Amino acid sequence: MGDVVNLNKFRKAKAKAAKESKAEENRAKHGRPKRERETAEAEEARRLHALESHAVNPDTDDSETDADPEDASPEKG
Repeated sequence: MGDVVNLNKFRKAKAKAAKESKAEENRAKHGRPKRERETAEAEEARRLHALESHAVNPDTDDSETDADPEDASPEKG
């Protein structure tokens, strides 16, 4: 026959292991030194600025710059 297992102890051991793994993830995520966090934030800001500076603006209509100014004036008459 198999060994007798106390299910309460098994359940509690499983919950403890889950908490330990979550704590390890949090330490890795939030346990960085201040200088490392600031460097990462600065790099992210630099990356976003570079991305935004190369974005194409769909609101800008280039056809206005190509059009003749005389054609844009309303006709009287």
